[in-house]
Amino acid sequence: MKFNDLIANQHVHEKKHVNSSNFNNAIREDAFDISTEEKIETISKHFKSILHTLGMDLNDESLRDTPSRVAKMYVNEIFGGLLPENFPDITLFENQYQYNQVLIEKNITLYSTCEHHLVPIIGKAHVGYISNGKVIGLSKINRIVQYFGRRPQVQERLTVQIAECLQRILDTPHIAVVIEADHLCVASRGIKDTSSTTITSHFIGKFLNDNNRNAFMSAIK
Repeated sequence: MKFNDLIANQHVHEKKHVNSSNFNNAIREDAFDISTEEKIETISKHFKSILHTLGMDLNDESLRDTPSRVAKMYVNEIFGGLLPENFPDITLFENQYQYNQVLIEKNITLYSTCEHHLVPIIGKAHVGYISNGKVIGLSKINRIVQYFGRRPQVQERLTVQIAECLQRILDTPHIAVVIEADHLCVASRGIKDTSSTTITSHFIGKFLNDNNRNAFMSAIK
């Protein structure tokens, strides 16, 4: 089954359905009309202008290559989840042991970027599912979290995107996702509150049952 083919069209889907769902990134239909190299070149030029406007001397040896470094980082790394080709290769296995209980992977490292101020979101994701005949390689769960995290995000959307993606891939209605994260838009600017944490959750299928949901929440503590 070609899961990557399914995901490759995801951004077009997000644009077409942007008005019908709050859980799609606002990606333009022409987002892939220019190459990665062209994006890097354009961002580099704009970032050079930003630094110049701020009064920085770009002839300084330490700053000379900063616009290019930032552009490459934006396109290839921290916003790499905007490129469909970066969706991870998915490995599925038959549930040959007939394991029908909750599988949980907790404390998945999460780095994302707040789309309001473009500063980091740093936290942990906890993911659980009940097999409907297939199981997924554990590292692929981490990679799916990373893929959707590497976009300008809000935490509520990110939580649902991870859950809905796993629901499609595993063809199971039983998914749980909880994210706990610190937002530097709160900690490093504005109110400058370094002690608060934001928690979001998305439960579907059997996880809407109080017992299953409570068991999941107890396991990730």
